[in-house]
Amino acid sequence: MDSTAGLLKFLFPQIPSLATTTLWHSLGQLETSSKWDLKTTLTVQVLRSMMKGGGSSPPSIGKVQRSTLKEPGIKGKIWVAKATIAAPKPEDDDLRQAVFKAIDQMKEGEVEYTKPDLVDTEVEWTGFRPDAGKDEPLPEISEEEKYKQLMGEPTRTSGTTLLYFHGGAYYLCDPSTHRQLTSRLAKETHGRVCSVRYRLAPQAAFPAQLLDGFMMYLSLLYPPPGSMHEAVPAKDIVFAGDSAGGNLVFALLQLLLQLHRTSDKPTVRFHGKDVDVPLPAGACANSGWFDICRAMPSLSTNAKYDYLPVPNHDDAMTRFPKDDVWPADPPRGDLFCNLSLLDHPLTSPLAAESWKGAPPLWLCTGQECLSDEDCIVAARAVSQDVTVQWEQYEAMPHCFGMLMPTLPTGDRCLRSWGDFCRRCVDEPESVKTNGTYIYAKTGKEESIDVSGVTSISLDEAKKLMREAKERRLQGYEKEGKGMPKPAL
Repeated sequence: MDSTAGLLKFLFPQIPSLATTTLWHSLGQLETSSKWDLKTTLTVQVLRSMMKGGGSSPPSIGKVQRSTLKEPGIKGKIWVAKATIAAPKPEDDDLRQAVFKAIDQMKEGEVEYTKPDLVDTEVEWTGFRPDAGKDEPLPEISEEEKYKQLMGEPTRTSGTTLLYFHGGAYYLCDPSTHRQLTSRLAKETHGRVCSVRYRLAPQAAFPAQLLDGFMMYLSLLYPPPGSMHEAVPAKDIVFAGDSAGGNLVFALLQLLLQLHRTSDKPTVRFHGKDVDVPLPAGACANSGWFDICRAMPSLSTNAKYDYLPVPNHDDAMTRFPKDDVWPADPPRGDLFCNLSLLDHPLTSPLAAESWKGAPPLWLCTGQECLSDEDCIVAARAVSQDVTVQWEQYEAMPHCFGMLMPTLPTGDRCLRSWGDFCRRCVDEPESVKTNGTYIYAKTGKEESIDVSGVTSISLDEAKKLMREAKERRLQGYEKEGKGMPKPAL
């Protein structure tokens, strides 16, 4: 009830502008009229207003974060079994040190970062529940029994296990906000999803999220004592995520590739045992946010098709009101990481030089603000003999498949995503490099060369990232005058 009242309170002042938009769209006078239906047009307008905070001044970081963490309840055709995965004991420090070593090996210039501990991490095992009614709640049984029921569904015919990282700019959302998506992916793969409640910024800065992701991957491979699940072989695991979750997927993959670049057979000590660190069967990013610097041209050139705000590199994060989570302690210039790390390959995978040796990749983008960074990663990977399934959807906004799953393009996107994940596990020989461009209104599909999806080279992209980083540093220093010198 509270969420419904809040939505009505938010939408009521927008009724006049939505009515005007409806009229101009119907007359074909909007820039997007030839590409979008009315539902898409109004959805994007509402999302743009939400991104602005619905007022003249932005709400606090903590307030916005809390609004996305409310438990919506679980009902319908979905299994959710909640579990807490135990972290290794503090003296079992190999995993942390492997991450810190990789950060230092891959840096270009000096960087500063905190070194967080490992923590127990919650996950939601998610599956499709075909026989449940639309509003049917989960049965009142233990989490262990829910997991057994999930695993016993006759529709779960594949061993495919998605290790899923939700989006939300690293400071918003939760596995609970993505349940409809993860349930759909479980249905499409005929498998299951392990959705990770990784630590959020700004309370936890990079590399806390990467540590959580690495620990969870090892926990699938080598279940800690007390886990509900049995060991999952790497050949059955596919990394998947949207937006910032896509960033974490590709950062985690870069970490694993770095371990393989520096050792023929990388191992770490995990819960008292020396264990191998293999690569997964595949990795996916839906509207992946690969450039934390926010430096690519499409941030401006594609803004008419998106709801994401255009970046202002001259300001630091001091424009947000102070609250109990921001500014961070010690202060820093970005919610997610110290400014010295903005263009590091493990925070911005766009900057990674090599994808050689990676498993098959699935990348999907709309004609959105983040398109350039997705295009560059895809083309770079293909040039290094990595198998890439690339899809771009004309005139579609950020994460359109999740936000508008009933659109023909949204439905196609989710079906393709699930199919790729399943084939990586069940039919790996069928996964080949291919590119597809999907037109908005007609749904017409056109084959494209993945190596030619962008004219921006990696060197040009890294130059733009360095320039954006420098503007952020200058803006932070300007706004920080008279204050104690913070960690960048």
